[in-house]
Amino acid sequence: MEITANKQGDITILTVNGKMDASNATEFEAKVKEEMAAGANRFVVDLSQLAYISSAGLRSMLFLAKSVKTSSGAAVLCGLNGVVQEVFKISGFSALFTVCDDRQQAIQSC
Repeated sequence: MEITANKQGDITILTVNGKMDASNATEFEAKVKEEMAAGANRFVVDLSQLAYISSAGLRSMLFLAKSVKTSSGAAVLCGLNGVVQEVFKISGFSALFTVCDDRQQAIQSC
C-alpha cells in the first residue's frame, strides 16, 4: 500500500494505492496522526486506486472518523469502486462518511 498526502487549501488529500489489510493498515493510521499533528483536521481520502480493504483497513478508517470528530474536522471519501465499494456498503461504513464519486466533489463537500 502506498499513501500520498497533498494539500489543497486547508484540506489534506490522502490518496491510497494498493491493498489495505492487517499487514499495513497501521500505516494509514500513522499518516493520519502525522497530518493531524501538523494541524490537519479536514481530510479527503481518495480510494480510487485501492484494490482491496480488509477489516483491519476498516478499523483504520474508523480511526480516521473518530479522530476528525474529536477535532471538529471532517473526512470525505471518494473514488470507491468494485470490491472496496461493496465492503463499505455491506459493513455499513458508508454511513460513517460522506462518500463522493470523485475528488472534486469530495473537496467541495469537505
